[in-house]
Amino acid sequence: MFNDMHKSAGVAYPQGFTAAGVRAGIKKSGNLDVAVIYTEKTAAVAGVFTQNQVAAAPVRVSKIVADTGTAHAIVANAGCANACTGEQGLRDAEKMADIAAKELGCRQDDVIVASTGVIGVALPMDKMEAGIKSAVKELSREGSVNAGNAIITTDTYSKACATEVEIGGKEVRFGAIAKGSGMIMPNMATMLCFITTDADIERKLLQEALSEITEVTFNMLTVDGDTSTNDMVIVLANGAAENPKITSKNADYEKFYATLKEMCTELAKRIAADGEGASKFLTINVHGAETFADAKKIGMAIANSLLVKTAFFGEDPNWGRVICAVGYSGVRISPEKTIIKYGGIPVYAHSVGVKFDENEIKKVMTAHDITIDIELGLGDFDATVWTCDTSFQYVKINADYTT
Repeated sequence: MFNDMHKSAGVAYPQGFTAAGVRAGIKKSGNLDVAVIYTEKTAAVAGVFTQNQVAAAPVRVSKIVADTGTAHAIVANAGCANACTGEQGLRDAEKMADIAAKELGCRQDDVIVASTGVIGVALPMDKMEAGIKSAVKELSREGSVNAGNAIITTDTYSKACATEVEIGGKEVRFGAIAKGSGMIMPNMATMLCFITTDADIERKLLQEALSEITEVTFNMLTVDGDTSTNDMVIVLANGAAENPKITSKNADYEKFYATLKEMCTELAKRIAADGEGASKFLTINVHGAETFADAKKIGMAIANSLLVKTAFFGEDPNWGRVICAVGYSGVRISPEKTIIKYGGIPVYAHSVGVKFDENEIKKVMTAHDITIDIELGLGDFDATVWTCDTSFQYVKINADYTT
């Protein structure tokens, strides 16, 4: 589905989009830290934002922009979250939008703003202003890689993808950049995700699609169980592909929806796999629940268990920790019906452990990608949760984060 030839094009792959990332001196490391994404043609905008009640200033500002239904640009920075910074923080987030709007020749309420980094620190607005102006000057169709690198914090790499699909006889392109590595737990995670498309789609349908898709992609992701103050997923659709405008849930909408869902799924999995200090990528499939909510709740209980996550880091097939998490999840289960499998190998069934081949289970536990299946035998609902192990490095990264 995703062509690596286009990955470097990222958010600039769809027609009419440009991007840039520059060094403004906001990150202590001196790496790229200010990104701009722009479409001259007005785009429909949709957004999903953190549910943390201590939402950062840029989240508050960008919610208002998303509610207008249109946008021309996204401005984002790393190195400072501009969260818990009071009225000054709100003014600074608004100033980010104002600076970009003046440089781009659009309205302030057409600029989404986003920040990620340390909480409780004021934005250095002199550096921010210089960074935004520099990024606007460098906007290009080749700027997505730098933009992606300008929004990462503890990530080991920038997540990016791009693809195309035929809709209404036209080639419609999608591109994305995302970051996320720690403080990852819906709803949503310390995650910024910016998706661009040249599809022509009615804004309410775009928002409905994004909201639904987020529930089964980004909100099925956890690294450490912490919900951040700054998270957002933004989609800009500028209509440059000139497909017949999608105004109803017809076949064109279904193609659009499926492509957007596949992109969000891929990005969610990449974020989980790149969790801070991670050495394992864990996919937890819960089958046969009475409701989707029950299946998700069990998956998240397993995924957020430090005992489970450290066992997988140690490559220890300690299934007792998994069934324990299933049991305390708050969901009604039947231990007699429950089966647990690691990499397709049963390790627990019908209230007791299952004898397994030590060599075969070792192959599963030493792999990077590991699948855990939980079969409940109670209903028709399934859910998949993505996470990673917890390593010594996770502790080190977060023990030293502000120092």
